Amino acid sequence: MAFVVTENCIKCKYTDCVEVCPVDCFHEGPNFLVIDPEECIDCTLCEPECPAEAIYAEDDLPEDQAQFIELNAELSRDWPVINERKDPPPDATEWDGKPGKLDLLER
Repeated sequence: MAFVVTENCIKCKYTDCVEVCPVDCFHEGPNFLVIDPEECIDCTLCEPECPAEAIYAEDDLPEDQAQFIELNAELSRDWPVINERKDPPPDATEWDGKPGKLDLLER
């Protein structure tokens, strides 16, 4: 089992989670983070660090977020690893909690 980054990360892209990851399984895209399911060791450290509450254990994933399992796997193959915290986008708080952001995902 792995952890999954879900829709609420889109356009928020807080990176608090990446610093606690012991295996550097986070990958960074233009406005979203993903977790490489092959690298994730299910340590649970990242989940409580996410200010947007966008990280779930695969077994606890809300049904409407199921497509993010494959999306994390796909994008982690192409995007670079991130292991240091960065400042969030200036408008991150405005996007936090807004539904329907999947169409805004930049690849």
